[in-house]
Amino acid sequence: MFKINIYLKFALIALFLGGGIILAFTQGFWYAFIFLLIGIGLLASYFILGTIQSSAEMVQAMDLDGAEKRLNLTYFPKFLLSSIRPVYYIIKGTIAMQRKDMDGAEAHLIEALSLDPADSEKGMVLLQLANISAQKNKWTAAQNYHRDAKKLNLTEPQLKQQVDEFGKALKNRGQAKAGQGMGRRGQQMMQGGKSKRRRPKMR
Repeated sequence: MFKINIYLKFALIALFLGGGIILAFTQGFWYAFIFLLIGIGLLASYFILGTIQSSAEMVQAMDLDGAEKRLNLTYFPKFLLSSIRPVYYIIKGTIAMQRKDMDGAEAHLIEALSLDPADSEKGMVLLQLANISAQKNKWTAAQNYHRDAKKLNLTEPQLKQQVDEFGKALKNRGQAKAGQGMGRRGQQMMQGGKSKRRRPKMR
């Protein structure tokens, strides 16, 4: 996919729009038309695409500072394409998670979920929210997020595997918790039995 460095894009927008405006005043509109058209096209592509792609690539390379700086160059996220806008908040949530800011990550991911992303992105968001809930010991919320993720039509094998593995972890935790509960009840019954047992009389 053809990409233009965001700083180069800003320079080209200024060059074509600025040059077009100058030509329009000095030579006439038709001399400036092509410059204005290119400048407006570049500006429109910035508004609807932002810096999402390059930011996502930096996150994959674990350059969190660079990714955050690049993402912050998307000054108007509400103007992004509806299919891209959730990714903006997913990236913000991912950066926050990597920095152990679970509250911030949760807020960004819930925002992404509210924008109705595609199933693959929605599954990733739900899995991340399930992980955050588990780390906060909110097991009911973790189970709900996992259940919603399993209902999706996930086509990426790696994501499907991660959802399945998280489900197994939840199941193992439930079994361990049940075992602990039975152990406590058994201990209480043994203690109760001991308290009721009569000692033999001394002769």
